Amino acid sequence: MAALYLVATPLGNLGDITLRGVETLKRMDLVACEDTRRTLKLLNALGIKKQLVSCRAENEPVVAKRICELLAEGREVAYVSDAGTPALSDPGAILVREARAGGFPVLPVPGVSAFATIVSVSGLSEKTITFEGFLSPKPGKRRRRLTELLSREEAFVLYESPYRIVKLLSDLADLSPERAIVVGREMTKIHEEYRLDSAEGHLRELGERQKVVGEFTVLVSSNKMP
Repeated sequence: MAALYLVATPLGNLGDITLRGVETLKRMDLVACEDTRRTLKLLNALGIKKQLVSCRAENEPVVAKRICELLAEGREVAYVSDAGTPALSDPGAILVREARAGGFPVLPVPGVSAFATIVSVSGLSEKTITFEGFLSPKPGKRRRRLTELLSREEAFVLYESPYRIVKLLSDLADLSPERAIVVGREMTKIHEEYRLDSAEGHLRELGERQKVVGEFTVLVSSNKMP
């Protein structure tokens, strides 16, 4: 029986894809992906030519049914998101549910995850870490959810764009100025950087830049800054 494979892809550095990930992509009949343009670049870099099927958040319910039809025909399918592990703040969960409901095996091909990456370099000893991903872009909803997360007195991980990182840190500075926060920017890429500071400290540092660019991963500790 054909199976659906969830393949983790690099955040930026192409060398981070696993050997198993490469071999899996090579033997697939087709690759479903969040963005065909980004996945085409990855496959070209790996010397792999495959039929691509767009399966993004907007069309995932419809495309998931089509992929199940392909699986029923005996065609092996891999799914990749733009970067990291599918279904972690990325599409993929609906496809997994549809495939499993159809009786098809769903198999992970693990690898890079922004969540695991930021935790590994944080230097923080946290027993419990909540993965939250992207918060709502709406100020009221974002602030309410931050208040809920902070009230647990446990660590949590957020993803944020360069367009809203200052707003996020401003809310954290207001709600919990003493918390230690590790911010990762452009992780695994040429200009990657990691900083441990308070929210106010991060805001001062970002304020000194002419322009804020790059994708951000934010680990909010359960502890105060040392």
